[in-house]
Amino acid sequence: MNWRDYIATDPDVCHGKACIKGTRVMVSVILDNLAAGLSFEEILHSYPALTREAIAAAIAYAAELASERVVPLPA
Repeated sequence: MNWRDYIATDPDVCHGKACIKGTRVMVSVILDNLAAGLSFEEILHSYPALTREAIAAAIAYAAELASERVVPLPA
């Protein structure tokens, strides 16, 4: 899967934050829901415009961002 097929930024949509294409659902919202323990099914119920592939793309996008940036953590 290529997350670029599902995620876009547009300065006129959600202040340019990464969103699922064709929606105003920000990637950060999907990731926040996953971090809170919601299942794919629960997220899909809350955001019917999404697909399972879009949620997986959000995870892939986050994984790529995490591999590109080093964030120092306290010891």
